[in-house]
Amino acid sequence: MNNLDNIFLQGAEWEFVAEIVLRSAVMFVLILVVLRLSGRRGVRQLTLFEVAIIIGLGSAAGDPMFQEDIPVLYAVVVFSCVIAIYKLVTLLASRFVVVGNLLEGKAMIVVKDGLFDVKHENDNSYSKMEFFAELRNQSVEHLGQVRLGVLEVDGTLSLLYYSDEEIQYGLPLFPTKYIETDPTASHGPFACMYCGMIVHGFAARELKCERCKRDRWTKAIKTKRIG
Repeated sequence: MNNLDNIFLQGAEWEFVAEIVLRSAVMFVLILVVLRLSGRRGVRQLTLFEVAIIIGLGSAAGDPMFQEDIPVLYAVVVFSCVIAIYKLVTLLASRFVVVGNLLEGKAMIVVKDGLFDVKHENDNSYSKMEFFAELRNQSVEHLGQVRLGVLEVDGTLSLLYYSDEEIQYGLPLFPTKYIETDPTASHGPFACMYCGMIVHGFAARELKCERCKRDRWTKAIKTKRIG
């Protein structure tokens, strides 16, 4: 028990504990005000630039909560300066495309005409499997259901779908169907497990995909979207 007292209570000044409660409440309200002034409603909508600002403000918000020699006024000044700079940079980004692209990046096409866009495979750390997971979360069973998929600068995924009449064969996205198959031992159509290229047969041709030069294939499917 003595060890616990030393860890949690030794040197504690109870009057300052009450002050910490007040400081924490003030800083919490200040953080909410800054987030509200940024014009965003949730973390999901934050760009990398905005996330960097929030991380940078962490020390300014945390230190005054429990350090007696740092007045809350200092944090208010820091927050005011940062939000002013943020508004200025946002204004510049809205007027100059180069500034916007530099700070926030550009939207990236990841699916086009039912195929994974291999041209952008190294443009982003967003892996193909993570992208497939996002598609599954939006009830997409295979790439043949998607006409266009765009990864937005805030990390959200925007999709345009084929109508039921336009759906084509596509690469399955769920583990029960995303299984490697020997194309010489079964009937097609087949989908490249990397880019989604559809091939109906391999008679007198190489087993490598013409788009990405990979050689792993799975059975393509053509089911309609549900939901």
